[in-house]
Amino acid sequence: MIKVAFFDTKPYDKIYFDALKEEYGIEIEYFESKLSPRTAVMAKGAKAVVAFVNDNIGKETIAVLKENGIELIALRCAGYNNVDLSAAKDVMPVVRVPEYSPHAVAEHALALLLTLVRKTHKAYIRTRDFNFSLNGFVGFDLHGKTLGVIGTGKIGMAFIEICRGIGMNVIAYDPFPSQGYLEYVPLEELFERSDVISLHCPLTSETYHIVNDYSIKMMKDKVFILNTSRGALIDTEALIDGIRSGKIGGAGLDVYEEESEFFYEDLSESILKDDVLARLIMMPNVLVTSHQAFLTHEALKRIAEITLGNIKSCFDGQPLENEIVAKKKIIV
Repeated sequence: MIKVAFFDTKPYDKIYFDALKEEYGIEIEYFESKLSPRTAVMAKGAKAVVAFVNDNIGKETIAVLKENGIELIALRCAGYNNVDLSAAKDVMPVVRVPEYSPHAVAEHALALLLTLVRKTHKAYIRTRDFNFSLNGFVGFDLHGKTLGVIGTGKIGMAFIEICRGIGMNVIAYDPFPSQGYLEYVPLEELFERSDVISLHCPLTSETYHIVNDYSIKMMKDKVFILNTSRGALIDTEALIDGIRSGKIGGAGLDVYEEESEFFYEDLSESILKDDVLARLIMMPNVLVTSHQAFLTHEALKRIAEITLGNIKSCFDGQPLENEIVAKKKIIV
């Protein structure tokens, strides 16, 4: 059996990994703690660690893992901006789950958009108080509006197909366009033409704060912005300024720049110490979900299958199809 240390564990993780671990010949020790330089020593005795999006897998963490006999870092997610790949190079391979369910994330992006546009979250609260007034609930048709998608990988394409199905016009930006039937435009043009902008790109040095003061000024008045990718794609202070001024009509965010200390945790009995996040949540035209776009039965099962398969391949001496080979500098 291959022993694995599993960090930042949630109850739903155990359900899917426990159902499959014996099939792959893997023994799992679960830890609720996030992986960090301080907690990495807990992995001693294991051959691999399984980590998630908000774990700290920097140079110091990797050094501690190496000292304690770890031979593989297996991410149970697609993004890897929290990993110091240069520190891991020639020390241990890093593998990931490049795709699990593009539809899960794309459908969540649509849920954010429809909720904001039609104010169904407010209607739910109002009718539970037996208040059936429609005042303040006027929305707008998405049919005929222009959607600008930044990043046309599998998730971006799934979202495009959904939005085309409800009659939206679509333009896209991707530095590596691959879909011949899409209208690709320069980034500046996308900002200028879009009624709704949705981010579906990885976090790299080129995409860090791709939405900022300068780009917001180029956008249409009352533009809606969606982010289900990585929080640091958006300069949060610039976003707040845009919302306050009325330039931005609404924002649907499943991610946040400084989410690592907050998302996935129950802080309902605590005072939120992040004033920026608190301001966002309090805004009536902002909807924040806690990085849950991936959270479907289908996606969780796929994540477990691919992660366990990555681990088995490594220790069976098989090629690592999902090993991360950095092509760009990643923000860590």
